Amino acid sequence: MTSLSCTTATHLRRLALLPKYDTRAPRYTSYPTAVQFTPEVGPQTYAEWLKALPLDRPVSLYAHIPFCARLCWYCGCNTRVVNRGESISDYVALVREEIAMVEDLLPGKARAASIHLGGGTPNMLGIDDLAVLFGALRQAFHVDLDAEIAAELDPAQLTETWAKAAAFHGLNRASLGVQDLSPDVQAAVNRHEPFEVVQRAAGFLRAAGVKALNLDLMYGLPRQRAADVIHTLDQVLTLNPDRIALFGYAHVPWMKSHQKLIADNELPGAAERLEQSQLAADRLTAEGYVTIGMDHFARPDDPMAVALARRALHRNFQGYTTDGADTLIGFGVSAIGALPQGYVQNQPSELLWRAAIGEGRLATARGVALTEEDRFRGEVIERLMCDMTVNLDAVAARHFRKASELDAAVAELKPLEDDGLVERVGGTIAVTELGRPFVRSACAPFDAYLDRSALRHSRVV
Repeated sequence: MTSLSCTTATHLRRLALLPKYDTRAPRYTSYPTAVQFTPEVGPQTYAEWLKALPLDRPVSLYAHIPFCARLCWYCGCNTRVVNRGESISDYVALVREEIAMVEDLLPGKARAASIHLGGGTPNMLGIDDLAVLFGALRQAFHVDLDAEIAAELDPAQLTETWAKAAAFHGLNRASLGVQDLSPDVQAAVNRHEPFEVVQRAAGFLRAAGVKALNLDLMYGLPRQRAADVIHTLDQVLTLNPDRIALFGYAHVPWMKSHQKLIADNELPGAAERLEQSQLAADRLTAEGYVTIGMDHFARPDDPMAVALARRALHRNFQGYTTDGADTLIGFGVSAIGALPQGYVQNQPSELLWRAAIGEGRLATARGVALTEEDRFRGEVIERLMCDMTVNLDAVAARHFRKASELDAAVAELKPLEDDGLVERVGGTIAVTELGRPFVRSACAPFDAYLDRSALRHSRVV
């Protein structure tokens, strides 16, 4: 690439359509989305769902670690800064109690095909904390020998000892949060992290035997320019990551008060955000990465690219995933779980979560029970988000419903079709390459709950 200005016909057309389609929409990591969760689904409902869990299929496990060594101002996660290891160890001891509670409610020992540690910063856990957590999970569940065990890590907090300990407990995929390597951008979001720190962390992981490496980047950050995005890519590509996630920064200060520390006038506009994401996508595809959905890229031999080719890609609360389990059991504050009957979420307040678990009670705060229509619409949305195409007749047949139930939603796609963002042939709807950045807008008509007047969601691009 000789220029940092994107002037392709596709980009110019997208630019012209931005004012019309860069609205707000869910990221559709579930359907119904978390906005529809209510207290009507509480501890008693969750307990009954756990008791009825079928054991003929594997489950996935998620543990939320809500601690960080620093507050990054862009962050949208449930986390807090801690300086005391005792507070973290006390938390892990309660997670162990929560795991035991769930184990007692299950009809038998479930098989776990994947474990994911998210946060916050899971590598804030001490070595002893790791042993307690993994010991509890392996005590309560049969963990597959080939299970994917992944964690989201802060490179600045990663040590060689921690990497070795995590690998000993089975860690085989790690996601390093990089975001952007420009010192000016890092200063604007309170995250100082030179490339050498990321490089060192990647070295620790690979030396410990953690072969699969993901890198998380962002565009749309304050003071960020297209040149910063490309310079960051140029550096991190030397690490030969298996996957790269390129997320658009979601500026929602009304939901995350610390984002008010970011000056609105330092944020790139919609056109700049689009150019940043497009230039990055072009750079990654030129390097041989396969485009996954709207914001992921993977090596052609990575399981995510393989799943995409097989139309077996899924989407859950961690984003795009190869995990096809029907059940995700979440542990820790704010953790979300998915069961055949619906979704549940733990208390987002750490104090309330600690109080519930300490008293021997499930900490479920809210959730939603799925209807048959939810499952039908949810699969349509997931296939669009993952495959960029969906055959409505085939999905309807799997749910013993009629595709005509979605006629009103399909009619809402007419403007997108007229603008070349969507193509429709018979019962098949496909998001075009032109429309890829706007895929959430193509999903929104199928969302029966969406309140288009609300400001709860991030911008589409």
